[in-house]
Amino acid sequence: MRANLVRVRSRNASPPGHRRARGFTLAELVIVIVITGIIAAAIVIFLVPAINAYVDSRRRADLVSQADTALRRMARDIRMAVPNSIRSPSDQCFELVPTATGGRYRMAPNTVVDATADCSVPANCSATLDTSQPSSAFDVLSPLSAMPAAGDWVVIGNQDANDVYAGATRAAISSVSTPDSAFGLYRIAFNAKQFPVGYDGGRFSVVANNGGSQAVFYICDNASGVDANGNGTGTLYRLSRPFTPAYPASCPATTGAAVLATHVRSCSLVYSPSTGSTQQRGFVWMQVDLAQRNETISLSYGAHVDNVP
Repeated sequence: MRANLVRVRSRNASPPGHRRARGFTLAELVIVIVITGIIAAAIVIFLVPAINAYVDSRRRADLVSQADTALRRMARDIRMAVPNSIRSPSDQCFELVPTATGGRYRMAPNTVVDATADCSVPANCSATLDTSQPSSAFDVLSPLSAMPAAGDWVVIGNQDANDVYAGATRAAISSVSTPDSAFGLYRIAFNAKQFPVGYDGGRFSVVANNGGSQAVFYICDNASGVDANGNGTGTLYRLSRPFTPAYPASCPATTGAAVLATHVRSCSLVYSPSTGSTQQRGFVWMQVDLAQRNETISLSYGAHVDNVP
């Protein structure tokens, strides 16, 4: 009997070195909660402001990049515009006619070759442009940065902003060929046209047809501040459209226009047609303010305009 009792006790006893599993005490849980709170507070105090500062600086950099790209695109078109082609109905928009290329045309005949050639055949003689009478072709004396094509427009002697839009100083190109080297590098033929009488500058510009959209309007639309989220309410557009003879009374609708910049808080596009003492140079001052999530940037850019055709 004693031996049986011993066996029962040994069967119920824990093996040597064994400890029973137990849960966390309330004190341990409180300590863990306190430590977690300290770590969370440290993250809020030190890490979150650093993250917000990074996000804000990235947002400002994006706004600067967007505004800089838009202003540079506008300045490029201004510098390459047909002289005296800028029209500005308000400080929120302006219109211009960009050029594709340009150069010098022949103003006087090649007397050596023409004197012995049969000029009843145009290819045998030089092609000159005389503003005192209608012309239908001229020889190009300077290299061209881009080749014109039939359907493009040649512009000569543009003195007034409306002239090129109304057609007084432009003619549609019918062909571009290569003449005898004694005459020039190229020969541009166009519909018979008498260009402004008395113009003796010898320069011409070429405006690409671009599918019937030759002029460009830059429009700052609805730039009236910021909304409830701190974002600029306006948009800067680039609108391509056909030649429009009438001087614009206001900024046109932006339907079909390309977006240059968003979140525009305000902008000012001011054209001064004659800022030089010789009245030969104009100036366009452009200022764009962007705002996003209460982060704001302001960029200004000036571009000179050649007022000599």
